[in-house]
Amino acid sequence: MNKRTFIKVLAATTVSPLLARFSGWAETQNLKNWAGNLEYSTDRIYAATSLKQVQDYVRKEKKLKVLGTHHCFNTIADSKDGFLSLKPMDKVVVIDRAKTTVTVEAGVTYGQLCPYLDSQGFALHNLASLPHISVAGACTTATHGSGEKNGNLSTAASGLELVTASGDVVNLSRERDGLVVGLGAVGVITKVTLDIQPTFQMRQYVYENMPLSELKTHFDAIESSAYSVSIFTDWQKQRINELWIKTRMESGQEFHATPEFFGAKLATRNLHPIAELSAENCTEQMGVPGSWYERLPHFRMGFTPSAGKELQSEYFVPRQHAIEAILAVERLREQVGPHLMITEIRAIAADKLWMSPCYQQSCVTIHFTWKPDWPAVRQLLPVIERELAPFQARPHWGKLFTTSPSVLKGVYKKMPEFIELSGKYDPDGKFHNEFLDRNIFG
Repeated sequence: MNKRTFIKVLAATTVSPLLARFSGWAETQNLKNWAGNLEYSTDRIYAATSLKQVQDYVRKEKKLKVLGTHHCFNTIADSKDGFLSLKPMDKVVVIDRAKTTVTVEAGVTYGQLCPYLDSQGFALHNLASLPHISVAGACTTATHGSGEKNGNLSTAASGLELVTASGDVVNLSRERDGLVVGLGAVGVITKVTLDIQPTFQMRQYVYENMPLSELKTHFDAIESSAYSVSIFTDWQKQRINELWIKTRMESGQEFHATPEFFGAKLATRNLHPIAELSAENCTEQMGVPGSWYERLPHFRMGFTPSAGKELQSEYFVPRQHAIEAILAVERLREQVGPHLMITEIRAIAADKLWMSPCYQQSCVTIHFTWKPDWPAVRQLLPVIERELAPFQARPHWGKLFTTSPSVLKGVYKKMPEFIELSGKYDPDGKFHNEFLDRNIFG
């Protein structure tokens, strides 16, 4: 089956609203992640509705993991023992207008939080490509959006309320502690405090068919052209399939859409990043003004993001090596093409969070949305990782990779400090699992 036929068949099964997938998730016998590629190792779930219930459950369990919105493609959140769900704990606790922060319970999703913030006159600095994920889960795995001056979503977290392995409550701060990106290994996040800013309006434009040569020559100009820029390619025909430009409607910042942009043509209709799929699931384009939370994500709340049934991998490379890394992957186009739906390339600002892939380095990410064929993808990932090894690529913690633990230890310079500090709050490894033991604590 060729790519176009495959995606059309896939689309027919995935255009229904995503919310229907999530309803009743705690009652299913065989728990899976949202894309369906991973079946969790237990269906034993306890859903807490209060801080006390969280504390009581943590104290009585020998091993557990928190299971969020199921968006991780690997086993970072898996457990053979028991899951704690914080889905019922989804309230906005308080907006502190003087400090310009908002504190939320850990079960809140961005899709819930953002409209409320906007109604109160506030915004977040950035969002991921989909709003269905939880705030706590996104922060603890260093989930990101796009924009060369925008840090990943965890950089907005100025404080965490955490239940440790003993059931005690501690409060961690961004400035004092390095555990905002905690990978679920430190404790149970019950509240998150986020920096906010005044609300703003945005427009979104899409361009098609940019020559790869233009990207090579003008990469910095393209990435700096707007608040958020996403580059989509299937690595074929020496071209960039689509360029998504998200611009703030503010004096001196707004992108002025011209019919042509570095050889790419301005789209005349809304598009999906995977051209064969319907744009109904995507946020509004064509320069139509809208609130920040209606333009920063690629996909609308209530609809299936991306293709639905898929696999995902992503690698962070230092910004200064962006073009070399992109061309290294492009040379693999014949191997990658048959198994790929689309690749997205984004820029992200540096941060100071120990286990963030952007720790002390601005990055460009190369993201792969694969057809759901794990045996084929598993063979491809080491090939891609070898090509990106000269750039000390760091894989996304919540996506599929085969990078060895020794390589991870080499590229995460603060891993020893992370291990030591996490041991302070979880000395017996109550929150560890096979993924964490293999990649970090082993």
